[in-house]
Amino acid sequence: MIPNGLLGEEARRRFAAYGPNEIPEKKQGFFLKAAKWFASPIALMLLGAAFLSLIAGKTFDFYFILLLTFINFGVSFWQERKADNAIQKLRESLAIQVKVLRDGAWISVPSREMVPGDVFEVSVGDLIPADAALFETHNLSVNEAALTGESLPKDKQIGDSVFSGTFVTTGLGRASVTATGAKTSFGRTVSLIEKVKRRSLLEEDILMISKFLMVVSLLGVLIISIFFFLNHVAWSDLLVLDLSLIIAGIPVSLPTVMTLIISLGVLELAKKKAVVRRLSALEDLANVDLLLTDKTGTLTMNRITVAKIIPLPGFSSEDVVFYASLAAPAESKSAIDQAVAKKAASFDLDRPAKIIDYTPADSERKRSTVLAEIGGTKTLISVGAPQIIEGLALPSATDRSFYETHVEEAARDGYRALGVAIKPGSAVESGLRLAGLLLLADPLDDDAGETIDFLEENGIGVKMLTGDNLAIARRTVDELGLQGMTLARDKVNWNAEDPRYLGSIGAFAEILPEDKFKLAKLAQAQGYIVAMTGDGVNDLGAIKAVNVGIAVKNAVDALKSAADIVLFSQGLSVIRDALIEARKIFARLYSYSLYRLSESFRLIITVVVLGFISRAYPLTPLQLILIALLNDIPTVALAFDRVEVAPRPAKVKPTARFALSSLYGLAGIGNSLILFFLMTSVFHLSWGIIQTVYFLKLTVSGQMLIYVAHTKERWWKYLPSRQVIWAITGVQLVATVFAIFGILMPAIPVLYVVAVWVWCFIWLQITELTKVLDQKVIVPRFEK
Repeated sequence: MIPNGLLGEEARRRFAAYGPNEIPEKKQGFFLKAAKWFASPIALMLLGAAFLSLIAGKTFDFYFILLLTFINFGVSFWQERKADNAIQKLRESLAIQVKVLRDGAWISVPSREMVPGDVFEVSVGDLIPADAALFETHNLSVNEAALTGESLPKDKQIGDSVFSGTFVTTGLGRASVTATGAKTSFGRTVSLIEKVKRRSLLEEDILMISKFLMVVSLLGVLIISIFFFLNHVAWSDLLVLDLSLIIAGIPVSLPTVMTLIISLGVLELAKKKAVVRRLSALEDLANVDLLLTDKTGTLTMNRITVAKIIPLPGFSSEDVVFYASLAAPAESKSAIDQAVAKKAASFDLDRPAKIIDYTPADSERKRSTVLAEIGGTKTLISVGAPQIIEGLALPSATDRSFYETHVEEAARDGYRALGVAIKPGSAVESGLRLAGLLLLADPLDDDAGETIDFLEENGIGVKMLTGDNLAIARRTVDELGLQGMTLARDKVNWNAEDPRYLGSIGAFAEILPEDKFKLAKLAQAQGYIVAMTGDGVNDLGAIKAVNVGIAVKNAVDALKSAADIVLFSQGLSVIRDALIEARKIFARLYSYSLYRLSESFRLIITVVVLGFISRAYPLTPLQLILIALLNDIPTVALAFDRVEVAPRPAKVKPTARFALSSLYGLAGIGNSLILFFLMTSVFHLSWGIIQTVYFLKLTVSGQMLIYVAHTKERWWKYLPSRQVIWAITGVQLVATVFAIFGILMPAIPVLYVVAVWVWCFIWLQITELTKVLDQKVIVPRFEK
């Protein structure tokens, strides 16, 4: 019995009863997040400093540190929420639509809205959205590797079950949902598996920076604590000072800010119609130096049209289009089927026909087949690749010559041909009669040639992969201006080791799906960081093999779920935008990590060295904690910073970055020592005034460091974004107000404030000179 589908009202009732068709994600509520944050090391240190201040009788310090603790929590919570919202928007954009029978009509609904009893249809490349029982199949096979680990697809018949998380490799099927969400086989399996998060190289880098600065901070605290303890400083005061220095020195916001930069950057990519599914792919994307791209939908506009109709003797153009349209359902996702259906609509055909059986095309059959009743006669129709259709036919010598001549002419003229053949009165797909050819055109994207030039200028080689014959491929290469020769698959040296081999090739013709995988492995073996586009089920292996797999706009759901990046716009330009945006994200992460290393190094060493010299802390605990909080505020704006895009794919050298950050830090330490000498030996200022001056100087100069660290150009030639400049200036003004009006510290005259600002600006130029030293002497920051 064939199910009739659900009524809309019943579907809504079942949705309320069973819930959404998705595996519940464990989400932390506000109170749990707050509890975890306040149990974190930084929060415990802040609270420890507060209560130690209370024990020492410093009640105001106790309340103020508590206030700063809650402000720090608020900033962290806001940053995390912003990042979570960005990721949620990306998930929503990747929602899978399913063809479902509701109220007697086929409609498209999000897979999460499916309920038990729903009737749905799937075809090649579709993900099975829920556990279901099949009641109609046409050459259906399903890949169940996600559940069973078996790589070979399984043939499915009426009455068989299909399972959520698997996907269709061939044919078409209709089924009735038996289980959704966590009740599916896939849902039960996932609930038993502990998720293991693999750290990306970026995350490892962040962790390395945090550990390094923690070791430096703790070592500095240990040394200065022993020194002060031997000089009979009260242990309660010493503990408060030590905790404050650790809080100021360790970049507690580094992981949060890094996540925010990545998340907001990924959201910017989504605005450019490129959705990142794997965040760790950003690093590879920023370093891609070879793009293997399909022709259709990437280099072309993916506006396939039937440009010419060539009927064989005995048939008319209307006949050819009519037969082809029966094998091209109007609701099909195939661009070719849609082009044929559109052409048929233009003929205003009025020929009654009833579809008895239909088998869609796939990469193995290379044809679609339909058995239809036309005028009371059962007629079998095959539409597909010309050579496949010719192999199923028994044409006369004249028809064969006519057919082959026009196929060759179509290739020379840059058309893709579809053969059409029929067999009235039979359901056997052999001995067919050739009816004609449909010549398809898909014009090149207007910006494709210009985009290819741009990518190559930025260190990214572009190679076209196409199933078209050699003549069509060469014509396309000439029109695009691709550099290098065009090779047919049988001429490719699959074992080449010299990287120059791939560099000499511009396009690969007559490519089969399995060849993409081989080309990916060949390129990687030659040292390339490879990105590849794909659209069909048979591209899965290659997409998973390359460093960055890209699913184009018209890709099947199975490929989108496996790809690192999913495109929602046609053309090569969207890939260009994604590559460039990834480099921007990478540059923001680099400049922030450079700044954070330099600033923490400068602050820790300055306090320790001046502590030895003066036998006292140059900053109060409150001032240290204030500096830590104020330093974190502008970092949020760094997610929107204006950065230079590296002209070549590049990776950061940690040793070179450490050398440069050390140079910046040493400039700051020298700055502080000279200023200390002037204040104590020349101007003979009181210790309270010295502490206020240092608070202002460390805040103002620390923020100025962002101007230097964010670009390899001279700082005045490439300023940060407006948001960053406003954030920097705001923090500097807050510190200035605290110093002038004596908020939480002794007030200093306006003349001193002006002197500090001038002093910091002069040292900004000196710090800039260390960048010149780095560029000329130290190892370049980026790997070539």
